Amino acid sequence: MSFDFNRMMKFTHNVGEKEKKYRLYGGAALLVISVFTAEITLLIIGLVLVATGYSGWCPVYSGLNKNTNDTAS
Repeated sequence: MSFDFNRMMKFTHNVGEKEKKYRLYGGAALLVISVFTAEITLLIIGLVLVATGYSGWCPVYSGLNKNTNDTAS
């Protein structure tokens, strides 16, 4: 399994609806926790999870040619 940087630059939706919810809820929880604990790493991870959940596109999934979106062909 190799990582393809050219494929990573294609902005096609590759995150399914169920996983979007998990990413948004998990990211929001990490953001709240990071506010109370002042952990920068939790803040960054939470922001990444919220951004990928909102947009429906994950650059790591693109590079690995993984797709959890059921509606994509």
